Amino acid sequence: MTTRAARIAGGLYGLLVGDALGVPYEFHRAETLPPPEEIDYEPPPGFRRAHPSAPAGTWSDDGAQALCLLASLLERGGLDVDDLGRRLVRWYDEGYLAVDNAVFDVGIQTRRAIEAMRAGRPAIAAGPDGERENGNGSLMRVLPLALWHRGDDASLARDAALQSRVTHGHVRSQVCCALYCLWARRVLDGERDGWAAAVAAARGLWASGSVERRELDEVIAPDGPPARGPGSGYVLHTLRAARWAVAEGGDYAGVVRAAIGLGDDTDTTACVAGGIAGLRDGVDGIPARWRRDLRGRALLEPLVEALLRRVGEGA
Repeated sequence: MTTRAARIAGGLYGLLVGDALGVPYEFHRAETLPPPEEIDYEPPPGFRRAHPSAPAGTWSDDGAQALCLLASLLERGGLDVDDLGRRLVRWYDEGYLAVDNAVFDVGIQTRRAIEAMRAGRPAIAAGPDGERENGNGSLMRVLPLALWHRGDDASLARDAALQSRVTHGHVRSQVCCALYCLWARRVLDGERDGWAAAVAAARGLWASGSVERRELDEVIAPDGPPARGPGSGYVLHTLRAARWAVAEGGDYAGVVRAAIGLGDDTDTTACVAGGIAGLRDGVDGIPARWRRDLRGRALLEPLVEALLRRVGEGA
């Protein structure tokens, strides 16, 4: 039986391993990618890898920003959006919690938000909030909140939305982050169909006719089975692609390879799907060599241990 501690560690490792696996394949169309069994930290010979300056096994902005959120939660004892904002600026400027302190990728909306915070805008109002500004930058980092949080569903959803506003202010991004956290919570609790349980819980949080409820029912989670879709950087595509990969991929390795196989924003799709698969399967369900060869473990391991102490599961 997989323990709760193993699930929590699996969520964090699953996020970072998925991210690092996806880095070399980013920006490639699905039809140009290697077959699933050849997807690895090091692509097959002759494949034109994205981000050639990043050594194999290196997480990207996705993982670094997730660790920024986790470090903030652990140090501040709760969600402090101003502290999170400062840490994101520090990541961008100094490579804080990036492997080798190297920042080699940043989303358009995230960059704009960081520039706004540098100019003095409060973190809670820094994220662009237009409908066409719904990148996946707040979704990719939010999982640690679900692992850390002890509050009820309403407070978890509220905090997920608030952390989104630091870089992505539109209600669609906020609701996607909230739903993802509710999904992660259900998977952590061992729900057989965590997605369906999360959608049902979300519908109980927002009144019929509210803008959040309309986004949930009409845009984000209409009824129906998971469908293969694009692996683009649009927050809605990322969330739906992660749901499909988790449903269709099988074990952890199959899930992240299925996510990467969608092409385009491969690191983020695999990060979001890999976090859920890691929660489901536990840390030992992630191939040992991928955990061993993940770079930056000296940054990660103290945070994992601190999180496990915080939730009472032991180091």
